[in-house]
Amino acid sequence: MSEKIIEISMKTLADCLGLKAGETFLVVTDDTRKELAELLYEAGRRMGAEAMLMVMKERGKSGQEPPAAVAAAMVSSQAVVCITKHSLTHTQARKQAAAAGARVATMPGITEDMFLEGAIAADYMQVKALTEKVTEMLTQSRKVRIEKDGHSLEFSIEGRDGVPSTGMYLEPGQSGNLPSGEAYIAPVEGSASGQIVVDGSIAGVGKLAGPIVLNVEKGRLVAAEGGEEGEKLLQMLGDGAGRMLGEFGIGTNEKARITGVVLEDEKVYGTIHVAFGSNNTFGGTVAAGVHIDCVVGKPDVYLDEELIMKNGELIGK
Repeated sequence: MSEKIIEISMKTLADCLGLKAGETFLVVTDDTRKELAELLYEAGRRMGAEAMLMVMKERGKSGQEPPAAVAAAMVSSQAVVCITKHSLTHTQARKQAAAAGARVATMPGITEDMFLEGAIAADYMQVKALTEKVTEMLTQSRKVRIEKDGHSLEFSIEGRDGVPSTGMYLEPGQSGNLPSGEAYIAPVEGSASGQIVVDGSIAGVGKLAGPIVLNVEKGRLVAAEGGEEGEKLLQMLGDGAGRMLGEFGIGTNEKARITGVVLEDEKVYGTIHVAFGSNNTFGGTVAAGVHIDCVVGKPDVYLDEELIMKNGELIGK
């Protein structure tokens, strides 16, 4: 099993990060993902990279910064993979490493199964093409409306740029998730109002037992109807800036599956996701120290009142 994961890791590092012999390659991990991280480190070592492995204590939640020593090592590396339980994607450490020229792939919550099946196995040239197309649509639009099961959520994205997470980070400063396949954007703070039905999964909660209805007023999550899972979401976000709508994303990976691990779930073609909390690392102004994604299956999506997704299917794909 481990040899198979090393082989897949070598292919992924070559195709998605363009790792070359002699480059400084850092694997950042925590106690929960140490074994998988060691296999990634071994893959980099076999490819002739100057491979390094740093293990830290598990973070309390997604969006929490790593220790200063880890952040410093990220900045001074050419290629970085963060394989952790909670996401480092929306952290200053990731942003600063990319600004210094590192190619960074974040793998929050990744499992052995996800290495062997599903989204990692996608044709990333195909994923890249669709992701860039959807990203451009977001950048060119001013308003989003999401409809599902009789509920509707609207918000502004005017003046904001879409962000492609293509799974291919070959140029200095490029970064994103692996496995990947999403186009996302920071909604204008305070502009969102309405309700959205979340029925896929929630980061830190997992695959949902039933749908949760989220109520948003003036850009802020004010209620989550759906029993314990809704309560857990509110607890994770806290009472402050964590409740602000921070992200809207569209999945573009046809190999991805709903597994309960949001890293893969939010990439599933036919889904969209909204996230609450920090978005200051990709064009917004919310700095909350938390970022929680909520995945929605098969919605209708309108950009500037034009239907671009019907029941999860992108129109004119």
